[in-house]
Amino acid sequence: MEFIADFHIHSKYSRATSRDMDVKHLAQWAKLKGITLMGTGDFTHHLWLEELKNNLEDCGNGLYKYQDVYFILTSEISSIYSKNGRGYRVHNMVISPSFKTTDKINEYLSRCGNLASDGRPILGLDSEDLARIIFDIDENCMVVPGHIWTPWFSVFGSMSGFDKIEDCFGKETQKIFALETGLSSDPAMNWRLSALDRFTLISNSDSHSPQRIGREANVFNCELDYKTIREVLRTKDKKRFLYTIEFFPEEGKYHYDGHRLCGIRWSPKDTLAHNGKCSKCGKPVTVGVMNRVDQLADRPEGFVPANAIPFKNLISFDEIIAEVKGVGKASAAVQREYQALVAKFGTEFDILLKASKEELLKGLPPKVAEGVLRVRKGKVNIKAGFDGEYGIISIFGDEEKQEKSEQQLSLF
Repeated sequence: MEFIADFHIHSKYSRATSRDMDVKHLAQWAKLKGITLMGTGDFTHHLWLEELKNNLEDCGNGLYKYQDVYFILTSEISSIYSKNGRGYRVHNMVISPSFKTTDKINEYLSRCGNLASDGRPILGLDSEDLARIIFDIDENCMVVPGHIWTPWFSVFGSMSGFDKIEDCFGKETQKIFALETGLSSDPAMNWRLSALDRFTLISNSDSHSPQRIGREANVFNCELDYKTIREVLRTKDKKRFLYTIEFFPEEGKYHYDGHRLCGIRWSPKDTLAHNGKCSKCGKPVTVGVMNRVDQLADRPEGFVPANAIPFKNLISFDEIIAEVKGVGKASAAVQREYQALVAKFGTEFDILLKASKEELLKGLPPKVAEGVLRVRKGKVNIKAGFDGEYGIISIFGDEEKQEKSEQQLSLF
């Protein structure tokens, strides 16, 4: 069966997350979005794990179910440690095939730090040691380096990472077979590194609120069970892993270099021209994902490996509506419109991915339909994100926006 999966999220027990990040609301929004399989996130937190055990039905195949939404047991570990005289900060996602295995993982990791302090615990545990512990407990687990280019907390991070996967995971490297690209990079950027060819690239929302799940996701056509999904990822099976759903990477918070406090947003060329120092305060700028990829790449832009999994860049439907209306995506007007239009089509992904041009023009207000069609074609303008600031995305030009404001387009 074909289905959409979002493996990486956080619960209400993680810092800076919505109180609605619970099983009930996750399932509700998964149905709205059109997501069949959700990661649980945060299984290392005792209160969240108890909530999961009390609410999820065991399917007997490594997956769990709430109403019509399936869940897979996932968590993220923040490892902050020193190696060879240098400090590193790496986030790794752990995926478990059962509550039994999860309990064993938590029992062991509780000796390494305080798991109750946060949904994403911080442990002074080397990534190689973490991987060895996980695989020794259950070889069917998956360890996936998270958002691998984020400057401050990732395997390749400009401020805290390594130049090679092998330098991070050592003897456990061969057991790592999937990498998470993160919001600020897409697969095309990762294809520039031949060293990553053997890895399956996955994309997830890393969401802190129910409305943002699925902003990045994975589309499979296989049996809905843990063993099969793991095998598809391990073998990089293009017949069963169809494509990933991506941000436009420029919209991510760390795509460009920059210094947020000074309002400096630079391309890699700009950073080089200024010797990496902020032109306002003189301090080093935060080196973003695009620059870091350039540093490590051994291929030109546009190179596509023979075994590459395709991808599609999308913008969330509420963002499209918000731009047409000229208001924020969190506004009540946008949320009402979103709910009404999604109800007509079935799910958000039915609108963004599946509906024909004719169906969109018939079922959506004209400007909203035009927005969806432009996004599908990649006809968008984006002011790249930098140093923790999301990029600013625009579908319609200034002249079109002026025309809209004059006409005060009605969406009904």
